[in-house]
Amino acid sequence: MSQLDVEVVAADHHVWAGQARRVNAFTVGGDIGVLPGHTPVLSLLAAGRVEIEPLEGPRVHIKADGGFLSVDSDRVTIVADDAELAQA
Repeated sequence: MSQLDVEVVAADHHVWAGQARRVNAFTVGGDIGVLPGHTPVLSLLAAGRVEIEPLEGPRVHIKADGGFLSVDSDRVTIVADDAELAQA
């Protein structure tokens, strides 16, 4: 099964890391959905939610305030100005 390696960090703390089936985020260009095999991309995040569908367990919701999202070789890295786990 294909999977994504995901890491979400804020400027001053770690937020979440793990393996996922899908990541959805809100960028300055609009919503982006990332699945395994996604082409490489680098995008600026807009303030909003990041949703991660991990391989196991419930979906993870993160409130992020700006930053960037990088996708390369099934690795998703999100570096936010500020971010925290949010309620679903």
